[in-house]
Amino acid sequence: MKKLNRRTVPALPEYPERVIQFGEGNFLRAFVDWMIQRMNDTLDFRSSVAVVQPIPQGLGELINEQDGLYHLVLEGIKDGEPVRETELISCLTRCINPYEDHAAYRQLIESPEVRFVVSNTTEAGIQWVEGETADMRPQASFPGKMTALLHHRFRTFGGAPDKGLIILCCELIEDNGDRLRELVFRHAREWGLEPAFLDWMEYHCAFCSTLVDRIVPGFPRDRIDAIRDEVGFDDQLLVVGERYHNWAIKAPDWAAREFPADRAGLNVRFVDEAEQREIRNQKVRVLNGLHSATMPVAFLAGFETVREAMEDPAIARFVDGMLEREILPTLEGDPGELADFAARIVERFHNPFIRHEWLAISLNSMSKWETRVLPTLLDSLGQTGRLPRRLVMSLAAMMAFYRGRRGDLNHPCKDNADILELYAQAWAWHDGSRESLGGLVRTVLAYEKNWKRDLNEVPGLAEAVAADLALILDEGMESALASLEEAEGAPA
Repeated sequence: MKKLNRRTVPALPEYPERVIQFGEGNFLRAFVDWMIQRMNDTLDFRSSVAVVQPIPQGLGELINEQDGLYHLVLEGIKDGEPVRETELISCLTRCINPYEDHAAYRQLIESPEVRFVVSNTTEAGIQWVEGETADMRPQASFPGKMTALLHHRFRTFGGAPDKGLIILCCELIEDNGDRLRELVFRHAREWGLEPAFLDWMEYHCAFCSTLVDRIVPGFPRDRIDAIRDEVGFDDQLLVVGERYHNWAIKAPDWAAREFPADRAGLNVRFVDEAEQREIRNQKVRVLNGLHSATMPVAFLAGFETVREAMEDPAIARFVDGMLEREILPTLEGDPGELADFAARIVERFHNPFIRHEWLAISLNSMSKWETRVLPTLLDSLGQTGRLPRRLVMSLAAMMAFYRGRRGDLNHPCKDNADILELYAQAWAWHDGSRESLGGLVRTVLAYEKNWKRDLNEVPGLAEAVAADLALILDEGMESALASLEEAEGAPA
């Protein structure tokens, strides 16, 4: 079978690299890059994307072997009928690893054509890292990299107003663009960079907070041979996503005019802060919150994929109970509209085409839980005076998940090194006693770097999580779910 590259697929259009993309993963390639492809095809956007690998390890070599080409398969329901579409995405040109080829990275920054930056460095990406300096090649954190990138560009073009950048953040944290801007300006001040540079960023760069929505399971291992036969290429970067997509972008008018995704037949809206906040709370707490809260419960119960778990009555009741009793009551809006929104989310979880693996969802689970689930737990406690039982069990299940073992088998836990070390030490100290289990729970809850506070201060939380964790370890996840239902006296 033919390898996929620009020699085996000739006569593709070539456009200048106007977009720098931090992140080479499945989501950006199935969401933003697909939209840029549409904008090129329908609006004469004429932009290529140069990917920057944000961490030393990644897909860079594979992307370069395929000259940035890959196929996207979108699957879902349209007008009650199953629909499947396959498209070759050609807007990527290359991937640069700044840790190995910093010269190429600097040359990209110096290109007069570049106008946009897109990022998805996960919830853990937009964080402050102590000790970074302006002369690092490169900085470890994404905010550090962005500060150095913008400063180098500022100096390269002498502060020219038209060489500022429009930055579109796709990380699932609240006000992602505003948070990145805050950290970039902090770096600039701590590094003693010239005031004119801060003015240039203030008036000629746009840090856009955005909210993204599309389920992207990624590489379809279970049916890749059939899809490769269909497309006729050995595509190692093929990605599968759902047809549904939604992108809400908070941007100044001048930036919105330059990035006309809303005029390319896409479900993209430029919104004000109030609109984005309402959309974000609903989407992050319902869609992403359900994913992150259900992941450890469903995986430890023996399920590999979202759809498989949702077809199990006990998991379905657990999810319905979280929605109806613990998540939706914390959201502002019309109750009927919120219920309809939640029903559509659950329907998407049942998409017969999508094989969304829990282990893929589990990446950086601690920071995701803090962003997507913890606010709901605290709001529910504040409203009712009681800890929400299913979210407490989810937190206990997550601690069990990070033990790295399900039954007799080990499973991978993918997270930042400090999180993995936290759990490695906590589980190493556990001697099987209830006392040491309580210590494990208190240790995790006290990790303020992740939680932004000491969760041991939440009344009753440590005790409730320890009790659920003991139940999961002693009797298994299925029995723990049954005990939850029995304790409430009705199906959860």
